[in-house]
Amino acid sequence: MTGIAFVILEDPDPATADAFYTKAFDLGTTVRVRESHAPTTGFRGYTLSLLTSQPSNVDALFGSAIDAGATTVKPVAKGLWGYGGVVRAPDGALWKIATPKKKDTGPASRQVDEIVLLLGVDDMPASKRFYVDRGMAVARSFGRKYTEFESSSGQVKLGLCGRRGLAKDAGVPPEGTGSHRIVIGGDAGSFTDPDGFVWEAPQRETP
Repeated sequence: MTGIAFVILEDPDPATADAFYTKAFDLGTTVRVRESHAPTTGFRGYTLSLLTSQPSNVDALFGSAIDAGATTVKPVAKGLWGYGGVVRAPDGALWKIATPKKKDTGPASRQVDEIVLLLGVDDMPASKRFYVDRGMAVARSFGRKYTEFESSSGQVKLGLCGRRGLAKDAGVPPEGTGSHRIVIGGDAGSFTDPDGFVWEAPQRETP
């Protein structure tokens, strides 16, 4: 199934960023870091989410992110949809840590069940069509507000949201310019989408 194998986050100090992700979330090679000095300001047009199975896991992951150097954007809180909050990593990426569950069913852990990349788009029908044409299968769609694509086990799930709505959900102003500072790695190929997000095909190992 066409999908996302990994994401690359770009930062002027990749060693520091890599140390943060190892300490905060320990997501292995799913989240990688690359050096970049491309100018960027404000909202970068995307969020990353860590979904887990219970509230105490959200607290554990949120706490480890803060201890590793992240800053709080939206404190952890209960809501109609579940329990979660948002942090900004030292490299500037916004991470939502959440669970749909409202009660714990076991000991707390930092187990991540799913990673979701949400891209903020200006024209939902056009962006949705662009990805469908590249082999992405739609799992759920809610008009011009949200589209979610199917993913296999171990893949990063991809979703599209209106840019302003995504910024509001993350708790930041929608304005932003310059580089997204994220590169998406997957078997859909190498291209740039209508909103400027860059995809790279994974490099094949030579015998």
